[in-house]
Amino acid sequence: MTEHLPARSRLVHDSLRAAGITGDIVVLPDAASTAPLAAAALGIEVGAIANSLVFWSDGEPLLVMTSGAHRVDTQALAARLGREKIQRATPEQVREATGQAIGGVAPTGHPTPLTTIVDEDLARFPEIWAAGGTPHTVFPMTYEELVRLTSGMVTKVD
Repeated sequence: MTEHLPARSRLVHDSLRAAGITGDIVVLPDAASTAPLAAAALGIEVGAIANSLVFWSDGEPLLVMTSGAHRVDTQALAARLGREKIQRATPEQVREATGQAIGGVAPTGHPTPLTTIVDEDLARFPEIWAAGGTPHTVFPMTYEELVRLTSGMVTKVD
């Protein structure tokens, strides 16, 4: 029953189901390409939005799943991870790495798995929401499901 979903969101749905995650992808009437927009559309705290931010680091993409209430401190994160530098990926790099556009990047459904960092602050929410592959789609999950789904390394990002 995914016919109503955009093609990118169907890939995300299939990846969620393969990982045993049962939350349904919701299609929003308006684009929610930022954490505040998504939180407002869902009527939840902005911190419960799991932002999917793609960076470029040491020659490869790095996905950082951060609370919508945080900004990533790239210098501090690079030092924590032992990386030379972390910088924002270009829109082209984001699309190449994820198959998805900025503002709708899901934590899954990418052409190949990405090295992923998960913001430890997301653990304080019983339910978090992430983009479903487009700026119009989102889905719920638990923090534990996010970590398992992405095989993410949990750390402080701000």
